[in-house]
Amino acid sequence: MDYERPLFFRVMQYAAAAERDVVDMVSGNPDWAPPDALREGFREFADLPVEHYQYPPSEGLDELRAGIAAHHDVPTESVFVTNGTGEANHLGTAIGLDEYPGNEVLLTDPVYPYYAGRAELLGADATYVPADERGRLDPDDVRRAASDETAVIVVNSPNNPTGAVYGRETKQALVGVAEAHDALLVSDEVYERFDHSGRFCSALAFDSEHRFVTNAFSKSMAITGLRVGYCIAPEHLWPAVRTRHMLTNVTCSRPAQYAVLRALRETPESYYERNRSLVGERIETFTAALDAAGADYVTPEGAFYVLARFEDYPGTLANVERLIDEAGVAGMPGDAFGESRADWLRFALVTPRVEEAAERLREFFA
Repeated sequence: MDYERPLFFRVMQYAAAAERDVVDMVSGNPDWAPPDALREGFREFADLPVEHYQYPPSEGLDELRAGIAAHHDVPTESVFVTNGTGEANHLGTAIGLDEYPGNEVLLTDPVYPYYAGRAELLGADATYVPADERGRLDPDDVRRAASDETAVIVVNSPNNPTGAVYGRETKQALVGVAEAHDALLVSDEVYERFDHSGRFCSALAFDSEHRFVTNAFSKSMAITGLRVGYCIAPEHLWPAVRTRHMLTNVTCSRPAQYAVLRALRETPESYYERNRSLVGERIETFTAALDAAGADYVTPEGAFYVLARFEDYPGTLANVERLIDEAGVAGMPGDAFGESRADWLRFALVTPRVEEAAERLREFFA
């Protein structure tokens, strides 16, 4: 993995430098507004006494941790506020490799590239378990791949890039695989608010010392730039999480946590329902255009990405750049996500110009 210039940024920079108008469908930055209460939280924070501008507790604001714990029905002590889901996933993977026997990390194929890059950065042995045609992970395949060398199993549901949602039976089985091999299941659930199937089940539904759940407000509140994430860890890992987090970040932004706390308390469920409905409408619009273009795709069950395959047009970086230049649509090359979807392209439906992008693709591939 190129740590100096990640592929996401290379594609976005290429699109920005294009001589024509381009619809950006590269990265998962929501285009809708954050909750009103979050903005009010920032305004309120600006007038607080000077002591509120100093270090917050390393584990996170007590009130925010309690609010997260109440949402998930877990002990407050198990919640640690992190610098986005990125840090939370890094903590889970690094601690899993330290605390559990073996040096292997099991990942899915296709996989979000940063999971794979993280395993490489940590010197782990990465093993990839292919997802099925719908992008779902079969626990039996994970069970066959796991061994005494397996220290960490990383899963993401709702999934980026496939849109797959793992239900209760699957999550329970994955927790069971981790327990059977004395490994840690790191379950990234950052897209939980974008479950279009009604099947989503958190790994927290199962009481186990072998599950480590990560999440954030980045997608659910459309605030990827604020970097307010969290992890929920089993009790025996609390000291390791506390130490690693403190030595890496010391703590996280107090004003961002303060604003998120207010939004968490005051934002009605209708806010999340409205955004989920918006994404659902965009999925319908975009996949209808893919039908018209004769593309193969899997309708996502969750999140806000679509993988598509066009005949005689493999998902390489060169073809992504050609699509930018000739069609005015920027997506991600499928081979960035692993071998099994190398012929596919991934599009993020987080732009109000989804319908326009869909029409451009239909015309280009017609």
